Amino acid sequence: MDKFKQLESFVAVATLGSLTAAARAEGVAPAMMSRRLTALEGRLGVKLLLRSTRRLSLTSEGTALLEEAQRILRDLNDTEARITQGSVKPGGHLRVSAPAGFGRRHVAPLLPEFTATYPDVSVTLDLSDRLVDLIEERYDCAIRLGELDDSQIVGLRLADNQRVIVAAPSYLERHGRPATPDDLARHNCLSFGNQGNQARGWLLRQNGQLRAIRAKGSLACSDGSVLHQWTLAGIGLSWRSLWEVRDDLAAGRLLTVLDDYAAPPNGIFAMLPERKHLPLRVRLFVDMLKERYATPSYWAATDEKTTLAT
Repeated sequence: MDKFKQLESFVAVATLGSLTAAARAEGVAPAMMSRRLTALEGRLGVKLLLRSTRRLSLTSEGTALLEEAQRILRDLNDTEARITQGSVKPGGHLRVSAPAGFGRRHVAPLLPEFTATYPDVSVTLDLSDRLVDLIEERYDCAIRLGELDDSQIVGLRLADNQRVIVAAPSYLERHGRPATPDDLARHNCLSFGNQGNQARGWLLRQNGQLRAIRAKGSLACSDGSVLHQWTLAGIGLSWRSLWEVRDDLAAGRLLTVLDDYAAPPNGIFAMLPERKHLPLRVRLFVDMLKERYATPSYWAATDEKTTLAT
């Protein structure tokens, strides 16, 4: 505790510019502040402040410590806030980006409950299948599906995402089933084109290794729901997430192909500009998604609601 008190006192003196002002802010005598600073300098073995009759100034070591001390104290305050959420309420505005189809089905329905639980938080949800730039476009969080390739941001895995190649029975009746990944070259493959994670191709596992198949066909679209509708209409094959087509598979509207070559699940991620110093509203939002998506009954319930709605 003494170490934290020393850091708090050092930060107060450095930011307020005098022992007297810092002592007044903390409600202690200036002599107490002076003793804490002396103890801190003695423990570290360096001079942190240069004191004159008129002003205090930081040494180079003091400048370096100030930045780290402020970070440590912020982390401590954030941790305490998370533990005492009943008394510390999150507030402010939350900007979230999510893929259109996934966002409509698995993000948007959760937001009314989130804002009802935390009424001082407002949320803007942007639905788009393009990969947004969190930092440049000032998003607090972006939901992404598939592999991560952006080293500038932090990805927290929320759940697994299994992809399958599907087609309508009418398409398979006309064109037959592909037996191997090489057969895809003879089929009409509906794709995102060069959008998002599918820019690498459709990932399949063959001979113990992952293989990216460049899917080609007569139609491509950057909107996943359009690809879904084209597939249901029997126009071609598509590589879709299981959460999107599970109810169609159960109803027989779509069938899977090349199941023996299916790649392992990739992920559903919450992308964040940084891991440290996240506002409480962002942490609570990500925690809610992770808790819901980790519950198997959640996916079954949302699939049932989608089936009833259609």
